[in-house]
Amino acid sequence: MADPKGFLTHGREVAMSRPVGERVKDWNEVYVPGSLLPIISKQAGRCMDCGIPFCHNGCPLGNLIPEWNDYAYRGDWTAALERLHATNNFPEFTGRLCPAPCESACVLGISRQPVTIKNVEVSIIDKAWDGGAVKPQVPERLSGKTVAVIGSGPAGLAAAQQLTRAGHTVAVYERADRVGGLLRYGIPEFKMEKRHINRRIEQMRAEGTRFRTGVEVGRDVTATDLRRRYDAVVIAAGATTARDLPVPGRELKGVYQAMEYLPLSNKVQEGDYVTAPISAEGQHVVVIGGGDTGADCVGTAHRQGAASVTQLEIMPRPNDERHPVDQPWPTFPILYKVTSAHEEGGERVYSASTTHFEGDEDGNVQWLHLAEVEFVDGRPTRKPGTERRIPAQLVTLAMGFTGTDQHNGLVEQFGLELDGRGNIARDADFQTNHPGVFVAGDAGRGQSLIVWAIAEGRSAARGVDRFLTGASDLPAPIRPTDRALMA
Repeated sequence: MADPKGFLTHGREVAMSRPVGERVKDWNEVYVPGSLLPIISKQAGRCMDCGIPFCHNGCPLGNLIPEWNDYAYRGDWTAALERLHATNNFPEFTGRLCPAPCESACVLGISRQPVTIKNVEVSIIDKAWDGGAVKPQVPERLSGKTVAVIGSGPAGLAAAQQLTRAGHTVAVYERADRVGGLLRYGIPEFKMEKRHINRRIEQMRAEGTRFRTGVEVGRDVTATDLRRRYDAVVIAAGATTARDLPVPGRELKGVYQAMEYLPLSNKVQEGDYVTAPISAEGQHVVVIGGGDTGADCVGTAHRQGAASVTQLEIMPRPNDERHPVDQPWPTFPILYKVTSAHEEGGERVYSASTTHFEGDEDGNVQWLHLAEVEFVDGRPTRKPGTERRIPAQLVTLAMGFTGTDQHNGLVEQFGLELDGRGNIARDADFQTNHPGVFVAGDAGRGQSLIVWAIAEGRSAARGVDRFLTGASDLPAPIRPTDRALMA
């Protein structure tokens, strides 16, 4: 145990954010650089090293949280990094982007504020990168086996790195022009600067992983080509079919899916555009969807100079604190959350359902009509007399994803079976009905968290390694059959 009295003598502290007026003028990460390290020793010392560390169960990766908390408290950054990397390939990603189910499961959180696990995690890895402690791990020998990974998001990257380190020759296929998947073109720069992806990719290249960008499997290269050229294939293409909103006026110009809108601002930061082809500058913006993607749209609109930003959510406003009956510890609660984007302004409207859009004579959206809803027998029902309209010159749909894209050729060309939710079906080793073809991440699990994607990538890599060699020493954090963990 780091500090036996730490949880009694110190309260929870988190990273300092830059002033709103400053950060909305740029695309840099919202946190004050270097603000974490001075407080990390005390925060890590709040960890109680519980006899049963429920934070392990809360984390799909099974991160060794009490161990690296102890090392961080003592200033043994080398040991802390080793424990961190033992279960997580990319802690600089999860430390910035994961909603931290580990903190919801922290035992200290029963009666006090939980340990700032994410802040400790990201401090360890950032210090390691800054000090040159993160090195390529080149395999001692090659197996002679080849693997194709389709998709370079967190699941694909995790699978690729694990398989490369196991000695297999791995090529990652990415249909976009740059590696990273949604990390690159779905997450705004102010949440995670892309330099963090770039240096991981360079590490993976040094280890032997090869990357093929601008190649769409199913169009530019067929499933037959991959099966002929590689001994195994991992599909980590994500759940890219966005949920739509079939209401009158959906066809109007100015109504976009979030993933039509967000990547363009990322491309501006990459130097591809001077200004985003779809911009919120001077526009009244409405974001439909109250999740993290919706918050990303809100923060992006602020930085583009929107005239106003309104975020709609069909569900009621969540509670500020967990309800012991409906959301007991250590489950992950649905709570009212104020992200950095929400701190920057805008209005949030709950229990609201869009009825239709209204446009001008040129076909541009101008108004969004909505009504209040109440839930009857678990279904949203519009309340009569509550209809109203709000100005909307740019609307983004951030309502989640319904499954893998079944029209990109992967499912049909590989002859893959789907489960009842429209995801690619797999067995306990993450293998599909097609021998030698595996699936990891959202393509098999459905829309989920980054920490689940990395866990699935690591687990699928073990399945592939066993398929190729008959046995594997690679760790497997999860199995698709572990239904308790999949909740």
